[in-house]
Amino acid sequence: METEKKKPLGERVRDLGLIVFIVVISALIQMRNREFLTLLNIGNLLTNTAILSILSVGMMMVLLTGGIDLSIGASMAFTGMVTALTVSANPAAPMFLLILESILIGACIGLVIGILVARFSILPIIASLGLMNIMRGLTYVVSGGAWVSAYQMPAHFKAFATGTVFGINNLVAIAVLVYGLFYFFINFTKSGRRIYAVGSSPDAAKVVGLPVKRITLMVYILMGALAGLAGILWVSKFASAQGDTASGYEMNVIASCVLGGVSVSGGRGKVFGLFLGVILFGILANALPLINVSPFWQQAIQGFVILFAVVTNVIIKRNNDRAVLYRRAI
Repeated sequence: METEKKKPLGERVRDLGLIVFIVVISALIQMRNREFLTLLNIGNLLTNTAILSILSVGMMMVLLTGGIDLSIGASMAFTGMVTALTVSANPAAPMFLLILESILIGACIGLVIGILVARFSILPIIASLGLMNIMRGLTYVVSGGAWVSAYQMPAHFKAFATGTVFGINNLVAIAVLVYGLFYFFINFTKSGRRIYAVGSSPDAAKVVGLPVKRITLMVYILMGALAGLAGILWVSKFASAQGDTASGYEMNVIASCVLGGVSVSGGRGKVFGLFLGVILFGILANALPLINVSPFWQQAIQGFVILFAVVTNVIIKRNNDRAVLYRRAI
């Protein structure tokens, strides 16, 4: 079992490589467009990646257990739509109650997936894919196929995404808070450390008496809760709720995790690496349009970087495993 404090040499090298790559690509983009490294654009980059950051934290926990959640985009759409309908019918509703509503709805969706995976041993990809289609359908059902537009939302709701606390955008502040809580949870709590153990070897975890089903259920509930939070933040930011909100966004979240070194096979991944992966994905999404790269090439470039990250992770994992076997042999 790995922890955040014990980072193999290969992973440290990968993190350093990511930092160097981010610096180099930022310098090259700055040479093409002087607006890239301005405070205004950096602020926009951080704001635009805040929701991605929040979701990546939840997805990392799911991936660490060897699972996956493809329903988060649909969960965001459903929770965002329900919240938008609530606030349009009750314009005076306080923001903290709306956020709580979204988190609870998202947690309930995660609970359903967790039960299917943990209690009924359904493959995570099948369970989450089924819920994805169900939640997309329910989003259209509750909205009657209509949008909730900006004019139907009160000013305080739309202003939340652009508001600040201590000079920091609310979305960025929430993302920082989520990262801080997650770092503490994954490193300094028993449940957080057990997530790594379950992902590294579920059978061994069962043998030593770890509550594998409970931990699996927990990570999906947390993922759902964060998807619910992201749903209301998305609607507030774009001042619009519709059935196809965040369609395919789960792929961006998984890609960010992979770029940050989180293993899709479970048991491997660090918070700092995840942060670097999110920043790199955010830079690619922000910078490529600035230097007038074709939208078709943008997807190709992002795909190439993700594929390169996957190959790198596989090589590092093999080298680490060989090093462990060698140390045991001598």
